[in-house]
Amino acid sequence: MSSPTPSTHTAAGGLAQLVQLAQAQPLAPACDHFYFLRHGQTGRNALRVFQAPDEPLSELGLQQAARAAELLAGEPIRTLVCSDARRAFDTAHTVGAALRLVPTAHETLRERNFGALIGTSSANIDWACEPEGGETLSQFVARKRAALDAALRQPAPVLVVAHGGTLYVLAALLGVPVDVGIMGNAQPLRFERSGPTWAVKPLLRPADNDGGAALA
Repeated sequence: MSSPTPSTHTAAGGLAQLVQLAQAQPLAPACDHFYFLRHGQTGRNALRVFQAPDEPLSELGLQQAARAAELLAGEPIRTLVCSDARRAFDTAHTVGAALRLVPTAHETLRERNFGALIGTSSANIDWACEPEGGETLSQFVARKRAALDAALRQPAPVLVVAHGGTLYVLAALLGVPVDVGIMGNAQPLRFERSGPTWAVKPLLRPADNDGGAALA
């Protein structure tokens, strides 16, 4: 199983440690494919600032969610799960309306709790940091592993709507290389398995997405 390549995101320190923690106990979902959607853009995404769970989608984020809903409407999705953070919850409900599915929200799918760093710049994010009042990297990876394992046990195909940090951990758990091209806001992704090997396919070209790759 190939290792994700953190060097494609040079501004995000600590990714090698995140990958190491995730791959120590990789996921092996029984399904052969599923979908992932990062939430639409928020005002603090655009400013590259760590944000709290109640951060709403920006006008652009609402447009991105609607675009994602159009792209996913034709996919054979049976289960929709999401983070209960407002930005992911609202994105999931926009998509759910197109799929005629009601999202199930889980606090365990939230972005990493960056504690005292919330409200400060995330431009030089270091995933290996230990923020006061927040989660350590090992705590975050363990929470995500359990949450994603539970989500992917639901009736397939599953769509998970969550966060950039979730996507980093998910890719590492499956041995999929992390590339800037899959990190955009509200960019639908299809994860597919061939034998034991997973790959990811964007359903929306990066050039069509206005969200960028700002995290959280």
